[in-house]
Parts: sequence; C-alpha cells; structure tokens
Amino acid sequence: MSNPEKTPRNDESAFWTIFGYMLSGLLIWGGIGYGLDRWLETRFFVLGGILLGMGSALYLIWLRFGRN
Repeated sequence: MSNPEKTPRNDESAFWTIFGYMLSGLLIWGGIGYGLDRWLETRFFVLGGILLGMGSALYLIWLRFGRN
C-alpha cells in the first residue's frame, strides 16, 4: 500500500496541471511583456515575457513532477 498504482484519473489530473502551468506562464508573463511594449513603444519585451513565462512554467513543472 505504500506505492499506489497510477490511475488514468491521476494521469489526467497531471496533464491538466501541466497545461495550466504552461498556459498561465505564457499569458501572464507574455501579457506583462505586451503591456511594457505598448507603454514604452518597443517590440522586444513581449518576446522576453513569453520566454520568461515558458521557462518559469517548465521550472515549476520540474519542481512538482520531476523531482522524486
């Protein structure tokens, strides 16, 4: 009983958690970059925001699921 088997429900839950991390990182940091681009009249902050969002989302996923 110390090692419960993975069920399809647990796998589905993990998928939606990972999807949520990726989407929220993209939208939040990409949105911050877009806002900075509009405010400062530049074109590179949105790219930096998207990269930062994806990188931070991957890091959170690694912290949650990668370290066992």
